[in-house]
Amino acid sequence: MSESLRVERHGAVALVVFDDPARRNAMTEAMGRALASVVERLGGDETVRAVVLTGAGVAFSAGGDLAMIEARAAAGRAAPGEPQRSENRAFMRSFYGLFLSLRELPQPTLAAINGAAIGAGLAVALACDLRIAAREARLGLNFNRLGIHPGMGSTWTLPRLVGPAHAADLLLTGRTIDGVEAERIGLVNRAVAAHAVVSDALAAAAEIAACAPQAVRGTRRALARAFTASLDEQLDYEAEQQALCYESADLAEGLAATRERRAPRFTGR
Repeated sequence: MSESLRVERHGAVALVVFDDPARRNAMTEAMGRALASVVERLGGDETVRAVVLTGAGVAFSAGGDLAMIEARAAAGRAAPGEPQRSENRAFMRSFYGLFLSLRELPQPTLAAINGAAIGAGLAVALACDLRIAAREARLGLNFNRLGIHPGMGSTWTLPRLVGPAHAADLLLTGRTIDGVEAERIGLVNRAVAAHAVVSDALAAAAEIAACAPQAVRGTRRALARAFTASLDEQLDYEAEQQALCYESADLAEGLAATRERRAPRFTGR
């Protein structure tokens, strides 16, 4: 495990923690590689049914490592144009992929935004399926204020969550908002007391983990394709997924639990 990342197990839920509080969990290439490695491991673990991502200390993540950005900027200024531009472009595309590997997990992901989530840090939270934030948390996509174009998929994820008007406001101005405003515009699902962020996220993840894994994973895939599929295509997909569930022991268990008025015990089979 990387020094900048740790993983805890809470039953069927994995808690992944950015663990560099002294630097407010600044996102480095090493941290990204560690996250991608954890994602690969968790993705193949059928005992993990949901994943929560948070940050150690007072921040979720303050964004991309400034030393990394400064080095890329110095190289760009020293040799503008190709081939340095191509090198910077390839590096950034690879950097995005390390952190956005979260989107490849078959399990649902929840961001527990315990404090500041700025720039690429917030962009990673936007890549999760659900977000719970502290009411006092500072959230912002400050790329333009730094002098750089937004990255980490933020121009794709943000409009889908909050709509084009709110997305334009946050991306063009680079302003920060608190958790309460983030909840109001739909950027986060809930804003709660700071001390409750991680526990509430773990509780929500446990609710997901209590559902049938095959159905949950299929639902996650359905939601991911909803913005590009037509209604007929989505109906075909839903029918296919339901046909698969008809073959599962979990559906039989869910029906039995409903008849017997008890909680189901899903096994993922």
